[in-house]
Amino acid sequence: MSALAPSRLAAAPLEKVRDLGVLRVGLYADNRPWSWSDTPGGRPLGIDAEIARALAEALGVRADIQLFPADEDISDDLRNVVWRGGLLGFQPCDVMLHVPFDRVLMQRENNVVFLAPYYRETFGAACARDGGNCEASPAAFRGRKVAAELASIPDFYLLGHAGGALAKDLVHLPSGYAAAASVADGSADFVVATSAQIEAVVHDYPGAGIKVRKGALPQMMSAGWDIGIAVKENSRTLGFALDAQISRMIADGRMAALFAQQGVAWRPALAAQG
Repeated sequence: MSALAPSRLAAAPLEKVRDLGVLRVGLYADNRPWSWSDTPGGRPLGIDAEIARALAEALGVRADIQLFPADEDISDDLRNVVWRGGLLGFQPCDVMLHVPFDRVLMQRENNVVFLAPYYRETFGAACARDGGNCEASPAAFRGRKVAAELASIPDFYLLGHAGGALAKDLVHLPSGYAAAASVADGSADFVVATSAQIEAVVHDYPGAGIKVRKGALPQMMSAGWDIGIAVKENSRTLGFALDAQISRMIADGRMAALFAQQGVAWRPALAAQG
């Protein structure tokens, strides 16, 4: 039986997933509010974890959620999680969630199929209760603590903003959620992160008085992106079934309800509106 174990875990078309009774789902670790665990090896939590369980239930199978650390770029993640597996023995998953639904990426990645765009992510900002005018230019926070996830788009944005005026004030945190939480606990005055990360922190720290910026960030280099799912190229039957179920979840309000559990407002993907 042990000799059969790797093949049983390999990415599979729909009929094989149903035969095995398990949908193996790859999610990013430490990606709150999307996917994370409070303890090593503990139950995966977050929006994507709940979507994964809903998809497995719709197929009549059990969800086997695997949390994995992000590699250097999305191509590495797709190789390790979807179509080949990791060098340290990580077996490929049947589906990966939270994948950029991007035309350039699709043309480059021949081993996977991208489907089911289910959310539109954007960047935003927030201020501490006494952090100042959150609608002002970020440069107005010069001399105060400004937070961002290390080596992220918000990090690069703040480092280059106004000729580097905020470079000495920038506090680097391991995630966008942690950066937003630093505003909640008063260790930073201003944060740039994804809208979902900021909304989740506002939800998780209801008494912190966090002020969310309403206006767009000036000269932000990213207008946002869609996220969807990816399956191995030979697992299209599974991908199409999951795509159809995600469409049903969006149409009947279940998707928005799952987002609301984490305090995040669901936003339709632009690709899904065409």
